[in-house]
Amino acid sequence: MTQQIFSLSAFRTDMSTKVAVVTGSNKGIGLAIVRALCKQYQGDIYLTARDVGRGQEAVESLSKEGLTAKFHQLDINDLNSITTAAAFFKEKYGGVDILVNNAGIAFKTADPAPFPVQAEVTLKTNFFATRDMLTHFMPIIKAGGQVVNVSSFVGSQATLNQCSPALQERFRSEDITEEELVGLMQRFVEKTQKGEHKAGRLARNRVRGVKDRTDGTKQPSVSHLWRPGTSLALSMILARRLSKERPNDGILLNACCPGWVRTDMAGPKAPKSPDEGAITPVYLALLPPGATEPHGKFVSEKEVGPW
Repeated sequence: MTQQIFSLSAFRTDMSTKVAVVTGSNKGIGLAIVRALCKQYQGDIYLTARDVGRGQEAVESLSKEGLTAKFHQLDINDLNSITTAAAFFKEKYGGVDILVNNAGIAFKTADPAPFPVQAEVTLKTNFFATRDMLTHFMPIIKAGGQVVNVSSFVGSQATLNQCSPALQERFRSEDITEEELVGLMQRFVEKTQKGEHKAGRLARNRVRGVKDRTDGTKQPSVSHLWRPGTSLALSMILARRLSKERPNDGILLNACCPGWVRTDMAGPKAPKSPDEGAITPVYLALLPPGATEPHGKFVSEKEVGPW
């Protein structure tokens, strides 16, 4: 992601229709977010999915509820799909007013896939693909727009506190860069592939450090970097850059936790329905015009919290 991604783009001033885009929204929390926006937002709402058939079925299901959503194919793991979508929204609407990054994956606890595979696949979507989305959509976010990165309770303070003190300090620091964070992600993938990740302890979320095999010294654990905490750190970095490079545009970027929600990813025992899980993401997407806060924060249950 280069400096110019936050430079102002030349938007068509005759395009007054507002537009909201929700990634990964053919089911679960994403679909619930689209449903709520259809009821509350004065503008076009785009349900997106990598599978056209499933996306269109979701739009039809909303239509049966008396709600109108539009569909656009978008696979965040496909860079061509991202750039095609970004070009479409810039051409048709002059940009995007609301972007909700909801697409993400998680392996179930009992999944037999080796940990190195799980780590690489999860990071590919939850960090690198989300970063690609932000790289190509941030330049077309309109002034006064909202960017919401849906994370998870496991990326909150409780999870971060299980990392080493050195890593916690870097995550929370005001000077950590995107490049440094990307380097940590890449390092983690490399360690898993070399078998240096201590898979058993990582899988139990109890690793406090890994041993550097060259000098025997302890290094900060990267055990949680592939989890949603990485998207939180990325959100904070990009929010700071927005404030610096587009200070007069009033764009707010936040990360949020929907809570433990009954979805394919979280399972049927979760206490919240998808519609209840959508409340905080939608709250952030619909912050009133002129709002200056929250920005660069982690929000849960509509309240700013630590992470």
